[in-house]
Amino acid sequence: MGGAAEGPGHPANGHVNGAAVAEEKLDELRRQLGKADGDPLRIAGVGAGAWGSVFCALLQDAYGHLRDKAQVRIWRRPGRAVDRTTAGHLFDVINAREDVLRRLIRRCAYLKYVEARLGDRTLYADEILRDGFCLNMVDTPLCPLKVVTNLQEAVWDADIVVNGLPSTDTREVFGEIGRYWKERINPPIIISLAKGIEASLDPLPRIITPTQMISNATGVPLENILYLGGPNIASEIYNKEYANARICGADKWRKPLAKFLRQPHFIVWDNSDLITHEVMGGLKNVYAIGAGMVAALTNESATSKSVYFALCTSEMIYITHLLEEEPEKLAGPLLADTYVTLLKGRNAWYGHKLAKGELTLEMGDSIKGKGTIQGVSAVDAFYELLSQDSLSVMHPEANRSVAPVEMCPILKALHRILIKRDRPADSILQAIRDETMYDPRERIEMAQGHSLYRPSLLGQPKGDVKA
Repeated sequence: MGGAAEGPGHPANGHVNGAAVAEEKLDELRRQLGKADGDPLRIAGVGAGAWGSVFCALLQDAYGHLRDKAQVRIWRRPGRAVDRTTAGHLFDVINAREDVLRRLIRRCAYLKYVEARLGDRTLYADEILRDGFCLNMVDTPLCPLKVVTNLQEAVWDADIVVNGLPSTDTREVFGEIGRYWKERINPPIIISLAKGIEASLDPLPRIITPTQMISNATGVPLENILYLGGPNIASEIYNKEYANARICGADKWRKPLAKFLRQPHFIVWDNSDLITHEVMGGLKNVYAIGAGMVAALTNESATSKSVYFALCTSEMIYITHLLEEEPEKLAGPLLADTYVTLLKGRNAWYGHKLAKGELTLEMGDSIKGKGTIQGVSAVDAFYELLSQDSLSVMHPEANRSVAPVEMCPILKALHRILIKRDRPADSILQAIRDETMYDPRERIEMAQGHSLYRPSLLGQPKGDVKA
């Protein structure tokens, strides 16, 4: 499965050309990293959720055949058992794909899936990942991956580390990794895929992103840490649906990595604005949960969903004006990422299941077969930050100063439902059907017409260039 996809009409030639291009890109990055001949580029994924697994599988497919020059491995925690229902579904997926079936038979691995379906043995998540199956995405077989369950073994000598962890786990795991790297002379490059934030109120209200958590936990300078995000669904990317993403960070590494990661079906752009793009990746998850609720509660009413979309996008635009001096630069990426999440993302799915009563809040935000629902913690973080009086804004009708959250009724409703848990899911409809609510256009005009920008929210003095 290594190399680029074969071109129509010229499969052999396309494969050869694709392999040559891949080797050239790999050699170029190796030179930039100062790798010696015979010393392979070591890429380690940390966390094996859907996107983290797909990202490592893309790299394995592209560069794994160049074994002397590149090695890809992925870490996940051991011991997670695959229940019998999932094992049975996995067996059906295997038998529906002749290429996967033949591969498992060749690897002498098919029999264990038969036994698991019959209930005669237990499969484990790290075990099936070695065969190319992510527990959060069993319908999409991947290429086989080298899986390591010892964290120190996975990362200690890695040149590039890919953070595929939820934001809620990032600080703890990278705190442990930081202890393994104390003796390192050259810091690795870290690419974070996490979309989520934390709130800090001391000494000033501000947002903490996964890249900042990683830097604080490991001592790796922020110029070596990048964020990659975009409007995409992991399974569709692996199935070669055309997609794009944006890698954000300092000048030193973002352009070389954008070139290295780019594939014919996966175009990677680059941008210097690391923290703001990372925050926007967390913001859209907040409103995706509400979108799923509205869809479920209105029986997929297109009219109700469009009302919600108009109101939630006006709130997101308002919030971006608090965070960014030139928010118009974020409009396209934010709306695109929001759109794909509403269509098929796990946060919208979660909101839908909650509103239907098929999930409960007591089940937590880590859901079997889906992974962590990042939007739940993001609701809490954004609400907590925007509730601070020190960030007060002028209310257009009351003609008095209020905390910014007062201008975000959907965010307030989601906080009552998900965090305080003192309102049922259907109260989201009240937030979008209030007859006294003003036109969302007015919220946008208010944001554009006043100086809302609060640079302290992203932890920097006004006027600093974000890099």
